[in-house]
Amino acid sequence: MIDLVDVHKTFGANRVLQGVTLAVPRGQSMVVIGGSGTGKSVLLKCILGLVHPDAGQILIEGQDVTRADREAFLSRFGMLFQGGALFDSLHVWENVAFRLLRGPHRRPKDQARAIALEKLRRVGLNPRVADLYPAELSGGMQKRVGLARAIAADPAIIFFDEPTTGLDPIMSGVINDLIREIVTEMGATAMTITHDMSSVRAIADRVAMLHAGRIQWTGPVHEMDATDDPYVQQFINGRANGPIESLR
Repeated sequence: MIDLVDVHKTFGANRVLQGVTLAVPRGQSMVVIGGSGTGKSVLLKCILGLVHPDAGQILIEGQDVTRADREAFLSRFGMLFQGGALFDSLHVWENVAFRLLRGPHRRPKDQARAIALEKLRRVGLNPRVADLYPAELSGGMQKRVGLARAIAADPAIIFFDEPTTGLDPIMSGVINDLIREIVTEMGATAMTITHDMSSVRAIADRVAMLHAGRIQWTGPVHEMDATDDPYVQQFINGRANGPIESLR
């Protein structure tokens, strides 16, 4: 579904991506792990076309993202943002139905609201929250609203940017379970960037580790713990000592 071939991106003297090659199979959940500042977010932005790579190719179903019609291209994606990124001035249902009220997915207002209520129900939220504002919700509820918005237009590809950041362990588990269930139900291709290993084990089919601008290791999630790659072992076990340099 997604193919990255020798992707490079530099910002000034900072070489962020130094030849990333990665394939994300259709209908599978790929989780990209790696420390802060390793380029995970830049990689995601390159796929979405928000940042243009300096070299290499990014293909979605064989189509070069740099040559795609932007509106039609982006209409295929759903996105759960790290901080929720809900619009404070819009009601919850309007946040969920944001794409359904404009652009190629545009629906009549009553139909968009009905879809929003169904998506809220799917993530475990009572219809009564639909007419509240985001500020009236807890952090976990806001994350669920963000997830409902990500799936509102039934996208073929869903991106999750640090989906459990700021949540307690119990709510993190709830969000992980929802992501796993929804991606499986929809048959969507999913790509997640995170450093939360509980999320990795809960939602991944395959894992890729990004380090020093390259894919250090990739494979099925069930092979991750057994790999002898020292970078992966240091990262997933949270060891201070190893080939990954830490600030001391």
